[in-house]
Order: sequence, then structure tokens, then C-alpha cells
Amino acid sequence: METPVFEEIDPASDCDCPGCARRRRVLPPSASHRPSARRAARRVLALAAVTSAALGAAHPAPAVAAVHAPHRPGVPAGDEPQSPQGGKAPLHGPAGTPARPSDAGKAPATTRAEIVGRAQAWVDARVPHGMTSYWTDGYRQDCSGFVSMAWSLPENEWTGSLPAFGTRITKAELQPGDILLFHNPDDPQYGSHVVLFGGWTDAARTHYAAYELTRPHARRQTTPYAYWTDSGRYVPYRHNGVVEPSPTTPPTTSPAAPSASTAPPAGTPASHGVPGYPGRVMFRPGAANPYVTRLGGQLVKKGFGAHYPNGPGPRWGEADRRGVEAFQRAQGWRGGAADGHPGPETWRRLFS
Repeated sequence: METPVFEEIDPASDCDCPGCARRRRVLPPSASHRPSARRAARRVLALAAVTSAALGAAHPAPAVAAVHAPHRPGVPAGDEPQSPQGGKAPLHGPAGTPARPSDAGKAPATTRAEIVGRAQAWVDARVPHGMTSYWTDGYRQDCSGFVSMAWSLPENEWTGSLPAFGTRITKAELQPGDILLFHNPDDPQYGSHVVLFGGWTDAARTHYAAYELTRPHARRQTTPYAYWTDSGRYVPYRHNGVVEPSPTTPPTTSPAAPSASTAPPAGTPASHGVPGYPGRVMFRPGAANPYVTRLGGQLVKKGFGAHYPNGPGPRWGEADRRGVEAFQRAQGWRGGAADGHPGPETWRRLFS
């Protein structure tokens, strides 16, 4: 009787490049790279060998299957948090220069648009995950290094230290640039995760745009609240250095939309004293013009394009309005000031 052999299959990742496809075919699963998993596997296989020797060749002991991660019902393959993180470190790693004492523990002033913009830059660059690797800006290429970069912190933090730079908030208070953090003290390096909140993607607030650095690279993806796994253990935090708009911020809509006969012609360099703003008439229902495309492209660039199923286009629609509304709310505006229609102040801030 032959000794049975068990093969462990990794869940499919979200990378379909030839290298990753070959790796999945020929290399052991990612879980087996963890030191604890390797030690456990060696102990189990050693025990199996001893048992087999004791029973003799006539009664070979069956091979023991490799250790599997617990099954996660309802979680799509490749969406599990496979993002081990490093510890607190200076920029560029152990060889880098530690933050000045006056900088340590301080949350530098920044805006929500700047936070989302920095996160989008890593997504566009497809920065690869690596808990011991550091990107050109000095930040570690893991989930906590990604948030440290987006929040422009003076050093690389980790999930155990990030709360010191933020204030705990509620789900209802979440705005783009906030984070959702899960720190697991039982397995802090491999069992913790943190993502950047990019805005709600549905009116019921069941899904949101998550910016994160997970295997194989930085990504932005619609994600169920609070996360695919361990959802009840993620805690929302707001960066202490976020510069909130003044309560006296002017509304984003003009007092009255101009009629078609008084609309500025295409190519008008300025309207309402704001360079490039063509007038609200260009963004009313049924409008189709290059300004709508330009607006949508800027929303995507700033991190507010989650509502576009196939990218922005020249015809004004609900996806454009919801994207503008998300941007307006990120400025701290409410009520009529966040109606989803781009007025001159919205245009100025969006293109500044």
C-alpha cells in the first residue's frame, strides 16, 4: 500500500502575471513561509516519520497533510488580508535617520485630498508588498507603512503605534483619509491589518473604497465594511493632523444656474472668477461636453472616482454627481453645499 500524499492549494491571488501564476503552480503556499507554520509542519512530519518507523515498513503511516489556514466562509479567494507587517522603524529602514525628537509622536498637518492623493500615487505605481522593503520615499512597503506614508508621518509606524497619531471615531463619522485598523495582539505581525478609507460606494454604507498595501501590490478596491475578515475588530481612526475646512467655507453652488442662452462658450478661460470653471450649466442632467470628462478625470485622480463603473465620460450622470458629492463632503461641507453639483469653489479646490 502506497503512502497517500496530500497537496495543499493556495487560494488564487488577484495577480495574474506569468510570474505569480508559475509561483502558484510550483511553490508551497504562502502560509508555509511563516516561521510558525514551518516549525509546526516540521514537528508534524517528524512525528509522522517516527510513527512510521515504529510501525514498520509493512504498515506505513499515512503522510500528514500540511497545516491549512482556517476556512473563511464567504470571503472571495485573494481578498484575505495577506499582508504581514514590520515594526516601527525610521524612514528607509534601520539604516535610515530616526525622526527628530520634536517630530516623534506628532501628526503633521495635512488635508484629506493630500492623504488620498499620496495613497493613489502608490496604487498607480503598483508598489509591491514587502515587509522588509522600503519605497523611494522611505516608507515601508506593507499595510502600516502605506498608511504612515499617506498620513505623512515622520517614521514608519505599525498597527500597534498608529492609534497614537489618530483619534477614534465612529462609522458615521468616516471621511476620506481616515483609516480602519485591526491590531491583533495575539499575532501582531501576521494577524493585523490597516486600510485607508476612500469614501462610501453605496448609499446604504455597506461598501467603501479601500486603499491598502497587501499582496501582491498596493490597490484600491471596493470593500465590504469593515473588511473581508475580522470585520467586527476593525476600528475607525482620524488623523490628528487633518486640517478641517472652516465652518464659514463658502457654498459650492452658484445662486442660480445660468440658462443655455447665457452659458459661457466652450474654451472660456474663467467663470465666476475661477480659472477654467465653465459654469454650472455644463453639469446639469443631459449635458455632454469635454468639461464633464475633465471633471471626472480629476475626481479619479483625487481618489473620488469609485462610482464610475467604466471610467468617466463626456455625459453628466449620477456617477459624476456622487463623485462630486463625496469630494464636497471630504471638504467638510454639508447640506446644500454638498449637493453633488460642481460650483466655482468646488472646481477651484478640485483643480488646485
